[in-house]
Amino acid sequence: MSLVREDLHDYCPVSNHAVNDKIVQLTKAGKNVYHFAFGQSPFPVIEEAVEALKDNAEQNAYLPVTGIPKLRKAICDFHCHFDDLHFLPEQVIVAPGSKELIFLLISVFGGDILIPSPSWTTYKPQSVLAGHKPIIVENAMEEGWKLVPEKLTKAVKHLEKKKVKLLIFCNPDNPSGIDYTNDQLKSLSLVCQENNIIVLSDEIYARLHFKGEHNSIAKFYPEGTILSSGLSKWASAGGWRIGYHIYPPELKELLSAVSSAASHTYSCAPAPMQYAVGEMMSNIPACDEYIQHSTRILKAVSEFCVGELQSAGVKVIASAAAYCIFPNFEILREPLKKRHITTCEDMCTALFEEANVAVIAGGPAFLRPLDELTTRLCYVNFNGKLALNESRRIGLSFPLPDKFVENFCCQTFEGIKVIVKWVKAQLEET
Repeated sequence: MSLVREDLHDYCPVSNHAVNDKIVQLTKAGKNVYHFAFGQSPFPVIEEAVEALKDNAEQNAYLPVTGIPKLRKAICDFHCHFDDLHFLPEQVIVAPGSKELIFLLISVFGGDILIPSPSWTTYKPQSVLAGHKPIIVENAMEEGWKLVPEKLTKAVKHLEKKKVKLLIFCNPDNPSGIDYTNDQLKSLSLVCQENNIIVLSDEIYARLHFKGEHNSIAKFYPEGTILSSGLSKWASAGGWRIGYHIYPPELKELLSAVSSAASHTYSCAPAPMQYAVGEMMSNIPACDEYIQHSTRILKAVSEFCVGELQSAGVKVIASAAAYCIFPNFEILREPLKKRHITTCEDMCTALFEEANVAVIAGGPAFLRPLDELTTRLCYVNFNGKLALNESRRIGLSFPLPDKFVENFCCQTFEGIKVIVKWVKAQLEET
């Protein structure tokens, strides 16, 4: 008799964490690995948060389940400044990471779950763990990996129109790094309104938009959008575990259910972090300065990676934000077939064994077909402290020099060159 539910018989850990744990051990053992498989910020935690944490380390009381008032107000003011979105503190719930809140929302939700493909590795496993059978909406590279209204409409065509659904929507996207225009968001909003679809808009990468021009679907569908974000990406505080959701008044029933679930699971987000983050997010000028330096560095690195891969014939759509791109190595289909390599996971294994490069296959982790040669490549394996200090030394009034990536993001620069060399070697063998 199995001790685990039948529908979880092949349940497994999140792929990027498993790969990261393995590579950390190999690196400690002295192996040089070009680690493009994990989306962790390369930069040090924003300084204002660190100093505030020192001042609040003694905070040890259980706090309100939804978060302290100061932090919830700071979150509202933050989004008013950066997104021109206007919220009230009572719409906010704070948790030990936005991932926890996504899971609780899925757990209490009473309708169908819609997940675009490709998508972040955790959405589907969380849905399955919560007892749902999510509906996968296929995106295409030819359409920029974007969710288009026609496909969303088709995905819900067979469902009861009056029954509520939940679309998990990542913008800017992980794993592709793409973003959406206002017109695209308006079109998606209309489909959602017509088909009774609530949107969980995962905007964890919003502040890392390379042009500082993030567009939120909450502007066009405020009554049906739950905004998800946190500190792990733009503030480089992944290990601090502070995330939050913002619910519209129309969905207060869901917020109440999630808050109740939170009280029975995590009780509250860590007290010292809540006080520290509340102070840091209230310091808009400091946040803005840190964001501007981080994003221009990431933009330079991303453009270098995309340019190098495209020069070798690899198909890749330029990212508009965040940490990653989603290259398609279809150009290697025939050379790899001659080596009896027919799945993307096998290709990734070969790349690791032959070139010490780690990436994650698009399938199954990101819901792509197993034989599709797409991979998520996170270009954040460089010394972020070194790069950030140099960017600050140069100053925001001046552009980064042409050789900035080569000189200050060395591991990423070298790793991409190694990938290009490996690709060319496969092609030469045909």
